[in-house]
This record gives sequence, C-alpha cells and structure tokens, in this order.
Amino acid sequence: MARTAEDYAGAIRALLPRGRIWQAEAGSGQQRLILALAQEWARLDAAATTVLDQSLPGRNLDLITEWEESLGLPDPCAGENATLDQRTAQILTRFVGASGQSQAFFIAYAAALGFDISISVISPFRVEISTVESPLYDEDWLFVWVVTVVSNTGGLSTDVLGCEFNALKPAHTYVLIQ
Repeated sequence: MARTAEDYAGAIRALLPRGRIWQAEAGSGQQRLILALAQEWARLDAAATTVLDQSLPGRNLDLITEWEESLGLPDPCAGENATLDQRTAQILTRFVGASGQSQAFFIAYAAALGFDISISVISPFRVEISTVESPLYDEDWLFVWVVTVVSNTGGLSTDVLGCEFNALKPAHTYVLIQ
C-alpha cells in the first residue's frame, strides 16, 4: 500500500528535534519544505509500488509477449486465440507452477487456470482389501487417475486442462478428464 504525502509529512514532523525553533506554524518555510519533500517521497513510493507490481509475470501488458516467449507460450493447449486474461493466467501458472507430481500440485495448477477439480486415483481390485462394491479394475488401470472438473471460471476448455496435465503428468500415468 502506497503511503500518501501526508503520511510522509507526519513522519518527518515526528522526527524533528524539539524546541522553539522547530515549532513552525502552518504555511511557514519549514512546513512548505516538509510538504515538498513528503510529496516527492509519496510519488517515489507510488512509482516503486508500480514497478514491483508490474514485475510479476503477466501483470505488465507491455511485456506479455516476452513472458510468453520465455515460458514457451502460446502452447498447443490453449492455441493462438486465447483472450488476454487467459494468456496472463497461463503465464502466471507456467511461471509459478513449474513442477510437481502430487495431487495438491495438480489441483493448485488447475485452480490457477480457473478450474476447480478433484482427482481420483483408480486402483485394481485386491482380494481381502477391496469391498464387494469396488469396481473390478484390472492391472491396466493401476496408473490411471481421473480428473473431475467441478467448476470452470477461467473460460478455458477442459481440452486445455487435459493438454496441460498430459504435458506435466508423470510419464507412466494416464489422465482422464470428466
């Protein structure tokens, strides 16, 4: 949060020594100098906040092309016709979510793209472990996980999510999107 000129003027006044000479009235040369300094510091504070905000991936629209080139975007998942919001979401997701293999990673990655998902891992039927209600999956299903899309607020299709997950998933697994 950027501080105002009055915030800085108050801080300067609080740091002044005590005594008759330092008790300047409003409108005096000393108070005008304090206000001028405070206004400049407030301007610098706002500029620094803007620079920090613009340095985040996808925030500075002037640099969106450079971020995409650096991160290998646009990728075949979203295609060439993604909206500006979708492009910035992909940049941020690609930058922050570099890698991981846990369910939590994939759920967070999907959330950054605007998807609320759940993940189910399928396991084959095991004698004395599985119940009568358990589906009869064989060993071929051992490395399959099912992604259920609960909601989609990002505007990307589930094909994009599937493409992204297939690029990030462990090589020996299969992802089914529903």
